[in-house]
Amino acid sequence: MKRILVPTDFSEHAEDALKVAAQIAKKNNSELILLHMLELPQQSNDAIMGGTSIPETMLFMKKANETLDEVASRDYLEGIPVTEIVKMDKPIHGITQISKDYDIDLIVMGSHGSSGVEELLIGSNTEKVVRNSEIPVLVIKKNIPNFNAANIVFASDFSDEAKKPFEKLLNFTKLFDSKLHLVTICTPNSFKPTHISEEAMNDFIEEFDISNYTTQIYNDTNIEKGIINFSNKIDADVIGMCTHGRTGFAHFFNGSISEGLVNHAIKPVITFKI
Repeated sequence: MKRILVPTDFSEHAEDALKVAAQIAKKNNSELILLHMLELPQQSNDAIMGGTSIPETMLFMKKANETLDEVASRDYLEGIPVTEIVKMDKPIHGITQISKDYDIDLIVMGSHGSSGVEELLIGSNTEKVVRNSEIPVLVIKKNIPNFNAANIVFASDFSDEAKKPFEKLLNFTKLFDSKLHLVTICTPNSFKPTHISEEAMNDFIEEFDISNYTTQIYNDTNIEKGIINFSNKIDADVIGMCTHGRTGFAHFFNGSISEGLVNHAIKPVITFKI
């Protein structure tokens, strides 16, 4: 893992994510790309487009660079190569472009989560990145002084489309010598006989060179709750999920387990786009 991207809005949650990214970088001799997306007020954007507010724009840029310098000088980043970038763009666009430009291997982001109407109507920048990123996204919800990924839950339907993202998850597990817990969540709305679920998991895993794993079936009222409750039961360190990247009405109609987990799970969640 050569480069890890850490977008920051200078919040406490972004700081928590940076601390985890620093631990991963030290373990793997990775470079950190520290990115701040500068979103100016709409009226300033209009003025900039008209070319009449350059001094104000430069002031925002100067302040953002100064703050980013302060963040990059944290003690816990000592010895880690850090590249600082301030970019004027919408977060999802800027993060996507920087990921391509710098050949990023992993994105680490903080998230405070949300609920109710705010979650439905607004969502979060982290949720949008999870939905759209072709690169694995590790979402951190709280301060983790000693990040560990010894036990990783991978919840899936174990269909063929999950095989490619699963390969990316295996690469992540190798960094931490993790034990994988493969789980099928059985709910009243997605019921499958045990022997069918077991056969699907066994057929799926046969295609991969992996030995340190378990397969389990867990019953719950819905998939999201099942993943969270199962992860708590085995005291998992990280939850791994695939995301389809659905948007708009199709996204709302089908629901999105991955994005729901990003908002509601306290444990770190790593997502891989199908």
